[in-house]
Amino acid sequence: MIKVKSSKRMKEASKLVDPAKTYPLDEAMAAVTSFPKTKFDETIELHFHLNVDPKATDQGVRGTVVLPHGTGKKVRILVIAKGEQVQSAQSLGVEHAGGQDLIEKISKGFMDFDCVIATPEMMRDLSKLGKILGPRGLMPSPKSGTVTVDIERAVKDVRAGKIEYKTDKQSGIHVGIGKKSFTKDQLVNNAKQIIDSVVQARPGSVKTEYIKSVFVSSTMGPSLRISV
Repeated sequence: MIKVKSSKRMKEASKLVDPAKTYPLDEAMAAVTSFPKTKFDETIELHFHLNVDPKATDQGVRGTVVLPHGTGKKVRILVIAKGEQVQSAQSLGVEHAGGQDLIEKISKGFMDFDCVIATPEMMRDLSKLGKILGPRGLMPSPKSGTVTVDIERAVKDVRAGKIEYKTDKQSGIHVGIGKKSFTKDQLVNNAKQIIDSVVQARPGSVKTEYIKSVFVSSTMGPSLRISV
């Protein structure tokens, strides 16, 4: 077995954490923001472990939520549309806007974007890129509000901090809630918004314990179990 050597910074951060403790949300966020700094602004993430069957069609958990304080990350938006809606997207200052030209460009390997918004009429052609966009979580969908005729609203929602989450094959949800440079209260508010949304998304077929555990961590720091 290969033994992984912890960095000096990780060792110092670990001293601030009790691995056997379940932390109140406020205390957990105060802890992660106090960890020794790195050379970049780390992302703060929540990790849910749910008591759902990921193979059951009626137990998939997914949703969208607008974080009160945004994600702290600049989101590069690509809009697939036609005519005036392309011009509208361009006037909003999105990074990329077009139609068949962009679909062709993506099919050849172009991936310089973080979010795709499309009009319903373009989804038939865009669906051909399912094997490229799907595994990366970039395929637009009506449920997430990224398939819409209201391009302006969709762009504003994404810029305001709208994120999408869903369970993975291990019944987990992993989502960024902000940056380490955020204040403790900003992280607490964003975390509450996500937690409330996941709670409300509980499948009706789950009759026992729903949320097994929730942990918070920074990109390069230890994780803390939090009470929900």
